Amino acid sequence: MSKFIIQVNGSVYGSTASFRALSFCQSALANGHQIINVFFYQDGVTNSSALTCPASDEIDMHSNWQSLSLQYAIPLTNCVSAALRRGVLSPQDATENGKPQWNSSDAFTMGGLGELVVGIEHADRLISF
Repeated sequence: MSKFIIQVNGSVYGSTASFRALSFCQSALANGHQIINVFFYQDGVTNSSALTCPASDEIDMHSNWQSLSLQYAIPLTNCVSAALRRGVLSPQDATENGKPQWNSSDAFTMGGLGELVVGIEHADRLISF
């Protein structure tokens, strides 16, 4: 079976990239493949914001990513530079930048492009959405 690293470039809402990435992950896992990391880049970092509030008849992408990570022990990594530019902060980032609040959930860690490169080295395929 294959090992994948997934790169999500599309925002949590406003494009279908996040939904398609999550669906791909679920299908790949159901077919015995492994997801070694999901790397959120560009507008994809908005998936980690705990402050998204979808309508009751919409898919809660943020919660679905958290559930996938918890169920399959898949790391969810935000590109820290992309996140900071878009106002997505971890507790550490908020402290370091003198901000009173943060909004990134604990399931998502901040990292750099180095984590993406290391993941690519260990994966059979990089799939970008």
